[in-house]
Amino acid sequence: MEETKRYIQSFLSQKKIDISADKAALFAAFASNEQNVNAVKIIQENQKMIMQNWILKNRIDDILTQTVSIPNGTVNKKYEAKIDFNTLGWNDFISFEIKGLENTGLIFDEKDELLFGIPIISGDLKITLLFRIEGEAEDTVLNEKIITLIINPDPKSLWKNIESDQKDPFWKPDNQAVTAQFLDKNIVIASKRGRSHANKGSFREDDYAFKNLKEIGWSILAVSDGAGSASLSRKGSNLACNSVIEYFEDNLNAENLKEFDQVLIEHHYKVTDETSKKISRFVYDNLSKAAHFAHQKIEEFAITNETDLKNFHSTLIFTLIKKYDFGYAILTFGVGDCPIGLLNKDLTEIKLMNWLDVGDFGGGTRFITMPEIFQSDKFSTRFGFKLVDDFSYLMLMTDGIYDPKFVVEANLEKVEKWNEFLEDLKGKNEEGIKVDFDKENTDIANQLSAWMDFWSPGNHDDRTLAIIY
Repeated sequence: MEETKRYIQSFLSQKKIDISADKAALFAAFASNEQNVNAVKIIQENQKMIMQNWILKNRIDDILTQTVSIPNGTVNKKYEAKIDFNTLGWNDFISFEIKGLENTGLIFDEKDELLFGIPIISGDLKITLLFRIEGEAEDTVLNEKIITLIINPDPKSLWKNIESDQKDPFWKPDNQAVTAQFLDKNIVIASKRGRSHANKGSFREDDYAFKNLKEIGWSILAVSDGAGSASLSRKGSNLACNSVIEYFEDNLNAENLKEFDQVLIEHHYKVTDETSKKISRFVYDNLSKAAHFAHQKIEEFAITNETDLKNFHSTLIFTLIKKYDFGYAILTFGVGDCPIGLLNKDLTEIKLMNWLDVGDFGGGTRFITMPEIFQSDKFSTRFGFKLVDDFSYLMLMTDGIYDPKFVVEANLEKVEKWNEFLEDLKGKNEEGIKVDFDKENTDIANQLSAWMDFWSPGNHDDRTLAIIY
C-alpha cells in the first residue's frame, strides 16, 4: 500500500500536483482504491518489461558492433585461429552457429571454438555468426553478426610463368635437371629460372657443366651465375662452365698428372712443407689456367659479336676431383658469391672450399669476365685443396639457393646450418617436398627440381644446386 501511495504521489508531483495536508485522507483513500492499485501494478510491470527489453536490445547491439579481429590467412597455406568466446565476453550466448564457410576450405569447430583448414579462395570472407543470448525467447529469430576474415592470395599465383624466347640465338631451357654417376659417387644438378625472370619472360642466367674424364680418372663440375644486370650473362655463364670442361679435356693427361699422383701419395702418408708446396703449385697452375681460359673464351666471343665484355658478366666456381685408393683429392676455384661446401662423412664438419666476393668488396660481386681479378694480389687465395678419406656431400650452389637458405655468409661455416639445409632437402620444409638421396633413386633430378620451387619472400633469383653424394 505504501509503495502504491509513493508511486502515485511521485507521478502527481511530476505533473506539478501536490497533496495538501487537508487532502491527506482523500489521497490515502484514492491510493488504496483497488482499481488504482492494479493500475500502478500494471504500469510497474510494463516499465520493468521495457527496461529488460532495452537491456537485451542494447546487449545485442553491443555484440553486433563489437570489433572481432582474427588473423589473416593465405590461400593454400594451413590456417588456424581461435575465436575465444570467453575473451570476447560472449558467455551469455545460449545458442550459436557459424555460416558462410562453404567452399572456402575452412571449417569451424564449435566445441573448441577453432576456425581451421586450408583456404582455397582469397578475398574478404564474410563469416556469419548466428546467435541468441540469455533473455531471448527460443522462438525468436537468430541475430546475425558479420565477421570479416581476410584471405590473401597465394603469392606464387601472382607470378606469371612466361616462356623465354626460343628463337633467341643464346636461348637455353628455362629449367634443367640431371643425375649421373660422378667418379664412384652420384651427382644431381638442378638449375631453375627465377620467378623474377619467369614473370617477364626473360632467360635463365645460371648454368652448369660437368664431365667425367674416365681415361685419367678425374671429374669436373662447374657452376656459374650470370649477372642480372648484364644483358648477355645467360651466354656468359654457359661459356664459363663449358670452357672449364674444354680446358681440362685438352690439357689434363696421364703424363702430366703422373708427378701429381706421386706427390699426393707421399702427402697422404706424410704431410710435409715440400708436398704441400707442390700441391699448391699444381692446383694454382692448372686451375688458374682453366679460369683464365674461360675468361679468354668469353672475351673472344664478345669481340666476335661486337659487344662489350661486361655484357657477359658471370661468376664461376668449379671443382676438379679424383678418387684414389686412400681417398679423394678435391681441388676448387671460385670467383663471385657462389659457395662450395664439403661435408664430411658423418656430417660433423663443414669445409667451405672458397671465399665469397661479398664483404671485402663492400658487397660487390666479382666476375670471371673482369680482367682485374687475375692481377689482384688475392687471386692466389681463390683456390682450394682438400684430401679426404671420404665425404657425404659436396655442394656447389648459386646465390639463388644460398641467400634464402643460409641468409648470411657466416652461416656457411656452421655445420648445424648445413644439417638444417640437408633436413630441408630431405623433406623438412613447408611444402613437404623430399629429395631422396638413395643411390638407387632414379627420380632424384625431378625431386630436386620440384624442391627448388620453395617459396621465400624477396628471393626470386635463378637457382642452381649441384650435389655430389
